Amino acid sequence: MQTHPRTAGALLRRSLRRHPRRLGWATVLLSVHQTCEALVPVAIGVTVDRAVATGSLPALLAALGSTAVLFVVLSQAYRYGARHVVTGWFTETHQLRVELAARVLDPHGLQGAPPTGELLSIATNDAEKAGRVIEAASLVVAGTAALTVSAVSLLTISVPLGIGVLVGTPLLVGLLQLLSPWLTRRTATQQADVARTSGLATDLVRGARVLRGIGAEDAATARYRRTSATALASTLRSARAIGTYQGATVLGSGLFLVAVAGVAGGLALDGQLSVGQLVTVVGLAQFLAEPVGLLGFAGQKVAEARASAARVVGVLTAEPLHPAGRAPQPGPGGLALPAAGFHVEPGALVGVVAPDPADAEALVGLLAGRRPAAPGELLLDGEDVAELDPAAVRGRVLVEPHAVVLFEGTLRSAVDPADAAGDDDLVEALTAAGAADLTDLALPVADRGRSLSGGQRQRVGLARALLRRPAVLVLHDPTTAVDAVTEEEIAGGLTGLRRGRTTVLVTSSPALLGRCDRVVVLRDGVVEAEGTHGELADHTGYAAAVLR
Repeated sequence: MQTHPRTAGALLRRSLRRHPRRLGWATVLLSVHQTCEALVPVAIGVTVDRAVATGSLPALLAALGSTAVLFVVLSQAYRYGARHVVTGWFTETHQLRVELAARVLDPHGLQGAPPTGELLSIATNDAEKAGRVIEAASLVVAGTAALTVSAVSLLTISVPLGIGVLVGTPLLVGLLQLLSPWLTRRTATQQADVARTSGLATDLVRGARVLRGIGAEDAATARYRRTSATALASTLRSARAIGTYQGATVLGSGLFLVAVAGVAGGLALDGQLSVGQLVTVVGLAQFLAEPVGLLGFAGQKVAEARASAARVVGVLTAEPLHPAGRAPQPGPGGLALPAAGFHVEPGALVGVVAPDPADAEALVGLLAGRRPAAPGELLLDGEDVAELDPAAVRGRVLVEPHAVVLFEGTLRSAVDPADAAGDDDLVEALTAAGAADLTDLALPVADRGRSLSGGQRQRVGLARALLRRPAVLVLHDPTTAVDAVTEEEIAGGLTGLRRGRTTVLVTSSPALLGRCDRVVVLRDGVVEAEGTHGELADHTGYAAAVLR
């Protein structure tokens, strides 16, 4: 299993280490850009003293040519430096998203996993902000280079001015960094509240029909308004913190500029500075606002990156829901829940009827691995599933849920995402699933199967499960969206294709249950009765659930 950084700082340091080429070029080129920016006032001051003041045309032409070269280098350095920054930033963002996706899709699961919408927010917004540490690091080095060149230039003109810049700039930046922890806390709170709101919005949109059906729209709307209001308040507090930080940066750099310019003006009045040197000093004083601003901007982005990195680390380092285990031994596919009195013989077709839908959901959730099995609770070919690796168990036991999820593509890719089956196998699976009418394997399928009817989606999902030919197949209400004629076709095709393979049908369909070798009635998590479909016709709970 991949080892992930355990803290936000460790994640950000790793982000910097794994892009040495991009970060190196970005840092060098942006430092060249900032150095050239700092040399512009110097070039202007030299032009004034050596060309304008002397009236020398050759000196003027040489100065103008040198300044033009300076601007060419300046612009190209920024162009390619920014390109390396953005490339490194986006590459790191992509890598973080891949890691998050792999962790979320890990068959071992996540303990305390955030809601789907919040996970989406972490994988998009937080990954992007954490990846932006590449930009922040480049700007810190570039801003420092600009301040160093400015200070050295001032030292050559006036030692007091140079010392003032060398001492005053770190002091100003250090004072600004005192606001960083406060900014990080505000940003972290805002990002968490926005992510929760996004997650709730995703869930509400997905369940809009259900909410309308049970008349819960008003309660859901009120809940979203409360969550949204909390997110808005956090966003406003974060915006005020960012505004305060940026305002302090502008104010500090402005006061620093005034101080440097004031000292330079006094020296010029005393005759200690020439006109060109005064122009240089004033120009550098104005320019100093840019690197100080860059350092301030970088500090803000580091604060945001640290807050986002903490959320990314929270997902990457979450404890697995299912502990790692050994691979199961090859077997014919027998299942057992000893405490529930539920047994499925290898190769049998067993129906499960649960008068209470919660019992059906609990059974399917356990078999699907959505919750870990307790020791001895579930056996696969006599082996305790609690001791087995979840990924290996899922390779043997396939649970096709009631809510079918299809991906955008074609009918072929919807039935065979791995693109490993031939046309004959695909047609066989579709026919067994009652979808023989879907003959065009190139038929476009929209996201989540929206271009198909409910019955078509259900049959395509069933065909996808049948095509896998797992050792154990568990189907939960696979025919609720089809008519009686199609349901009878599916019953015949399903039993024919799965003959000799273990199959569990959690359903109340008489057409399917009538084809089962054995049917059990599950109530309160234990088997209440069992027999064939005909033998259970007089059972009160069975009759109410199946023969109503």
